[in-house]
Amino acid sequence: MADSGSTVAGGAGSARDAAGPGRLLSLDALRGFDMFWIVGAGALVGALDKMGGNAATRLLMTQLQHVQWAGFRFCDLIFPLFVFIAGVSLVFSTDRTLARHSAGSAVARLARRCGLLFVLGVLYYGGVGKVWADIRLLGVLQYIGLACFFGGAAYIALRNARAVAALCAVLFLVHGLLMEFAPFPDVRLDKASLAAAETRAGSIEPSKVLAAATAQVRGLYEEGRCFSNFVDYRFLPGRKINGAYESEPLLGVLGVVAACLLGVLAGLWLRRADVSDPRKVAGLLAAGAACVAIGVALSGQIPVVKKLWSPSFVLVAGGCSAMLLGLFHAVVEVGRMRRWCEPFVWIGMNPIAIYLARNIVRFPAIAARFAGGDVQRFLDTRIAKGSGSLLLALVELALTFLFVRFLYVRKIFIKL
Repeated sequence: MADSGSTVAGGAGSARDAAGPGRLLSLDALRGFDMFWIVGAGALVGALDKMGGNAATRLLMTQLQHVQWAGFRFCDLIFPLFVFIAGVSLVFSTDRTLARHSAGSAVARLARRCGLLFVLGVLYYGGVGKVWADIRLLGVLQYIGLACFFGGAAYIALRNARAVAALCAVLFLVHGLLMEFAPFPDVRLDKASLAAAETRAGSIEPSKVLAAATAQVRGLYEEGRCFSNFVDYRFLPGRKINGAYESEPLLGVLGVVAACLLGVLAGLWLRRADVSDPRKVAGLLAAGAACVAIGVALSGQIPVVKKLWSPSFVLVAGGCSAMLLGLFHAVVEVGRMRRWCEPFVWIGMNPIAIYLARNIVRFPAIAARFAGGDVQRFLDTRIAKGSGSLLLALVELALTFLFVRFLYVRKIFIKL
């Protein structure tokens, strides 16, 4: 959701000028920092690695690639960090809504906004102009919509940190128990194994393929052989990005809602007027470290797997998100150092716009018109290896920043 944890700033002023009463500029900056890695920073790091790869650039390149299955890298944090930030924002935006409207009206408004985001997600992944089997129902935007709706509805109903924390714990518990103890047919869902299973069953219908299985298993966390993947294969209609199961799985909705609720808890903490800003920073850092420690301890039984949104993954990602929010709050709100984060604020105040624009406008293709082709080849061969790629990445980032700054200066903030 694009609504930040405060009033929307407009005009061409600086980030310092944009700050107003009750505004959490640090939240916009952190959201922009998060989106920065989606909108072109990876290409910049890749170009630097080509120019003269060293241990530092190779480490960055590794961290900017998703773990194939179990494990955790910086790239795996980007999406849950956005969901966490959305949870923080929900506290402030919902409080403003409830000050003017009833709880029922607030839920209805939330449903409209999140429903629109879900529809945009379906359109982003190809829309409905295809046969039913080719429509992707779950993806990044749909997950954000679901997380914000259920997280926001829970906050409207509970309005209490302890109750929100208890609900979050219940989601972790239910998710973990299902993954550990729910039995499912022992059908491997990788392409080759599934094809063999379909041949044995004489059908490609999931229910018939599963019925033909000769064994039941439980408590497995292998890719293509776990309860979450089974649920997708059996019950999730439409196109699935991994063929038989999703990277944003149906069962993982429990995890993404829990991640949003962790953000709600952080928002409730930041909203407290009786707590000083330095203490808020300390609380975020301590709570974040505790979540990471619990997640790592839990990973011995329930692995850290982003493609499952497993409880251990959500705890590790949520803990890292809380610590990052604490650091940004310390620098931007406590230290009052704001000029450096202006470009991040431009992005952070229009995250949905830039995310969708990169699919429609295609900044890399436009950048190639300025610095691709022979220009890139000349720089790579005559100046320095990778210098052409570096220029291309810089032009792409410049176009992105010009776009979001244009929106910021013109007071165009796309909210759902």
